[in-house]
Amino acid sequence: MGSRSGPGDVGPRRARPAAPRRARRSDRPVWALPAPCPDPHTIVLVDALAAAQVLSEIGYLLRQDPDERFRAKAFSAAAWSLALQRPDLVSLQRTENLTSIEGVGEGIARVLSDLIKSGESRYLNRLREQFKQPARVDESDLDFSAYQGDVHSHTGWSDGRATMLEMAEGAQALGYAYLGITDHSPRITVVHGLNAERLVAQSREMAEVQKQMDGLTLLQGIEVDILEDGSLDLPDSVLEILDVVIASPHVKLRQETGAMTERMLRAVSHPHVDVIGHPTGRRPGSREGASYDFEAVFKEAAKHDVALEIDCDPARMDLSPEMARLAYECGCTFAVDADAHAPAEFAYVPMALWMARRAGIPQDRILNFRPLDELTMAR
Repeated sequence: MGSRSGPGDVGPRRARPAAPRRARRSDRPVWALPAPCPDPHTIVLVDALAAAQVLSEIGYLLRQDPDERFRAKAFSAAAWSLALQRPDLVSLQRTENLTSIEGVGEGIARVLSDLIKSGESRYLNRLREQFKQPARVDESDLDFSAYQGDVHSHTGWSDGRATMLEMAEGAQALGYAYLGITDHSPRITVVHGLNAERLVAQSREMAEVQKQMDGLTLLQGIEVDILEDGSLDLPDSVLEILDVVIASPHVKLRQETGAMTERMLRAVSHPHVDVIGHPTGRRPGSREGASYDFEAVFKEAAKHDVALEIDCDPARMDLSPEMARLAYECGCTFAVDADAHAPAEFAYVPMALWMARRAGIPQDRILNFRPLDELTMAR
């Protein structure tokens, strides 16, 4: 994202001016949960951000069960509300008014009440035991409210279920500074992907939508397919003028390991790629994902400053925390994205942030915590 130089580079990528940001998010550090209180009737001073982390982990663990996908989304959405609104949980607990928080129903209110009373969540502890995922001592601290924006989203121009304006309004409501509009490239015909001509038409609509935004900058991009030989689905002359290029493997994921490794190595070394989207292509419960020399590919991505995505679409959850940890150890940076096809799907982001925490990834390795001026100058 930003200007590039080097052999074969045609010229600098255009950079959109940053829209003025509304001063609404706090930069307070994440507050750690206190030790469990022995008196179950005592109110514990639980910070909303710490509670948001608990709810996001619950959402992630619930998503391991396909039948719990809607509850998983509900917990993740409630986590966003806590992180962005910073409600006084103690006061709401005392007045039995936790359900006044946006997205918090009776069930989630009971989980929060238990957390406030004891300093720990028995429900979370049960889920950790059920899914054999105990807490780790090396989890990183991420301030969810410092998340600046999402660089991977879809609209009705391809397979999204909302207009560009609706997606932009959803991001603006969350206080995002930027949103990447990255519809599909032509390779997958069923999603009506965009060729060069349609990208030009989309840019005209984006200019009109941008005029209606206050504090949100739209980035025009593409989710371009990584073809079987590692080349990309659009020519360099198109990719070089976009704000963000996400290259993703969608088809032929069962290539043998050697061929798949060469395919991914070629993709991460492409001069116009910013992010590798859902890098394994896995779909938990239905598809294992591609097999390749992950360490070699991750190291090459780090060498070329290409970020790896933690895609929190509940059907993907890719990279997994375990794979993300390996990528972190290989020196990679990350993009934590919802891959949203409708505004409501921005609610998935807290689950991905928990995945990043689980992997031990610090905030400075995640693109989405960078302000727009640093994001567009990253490469």
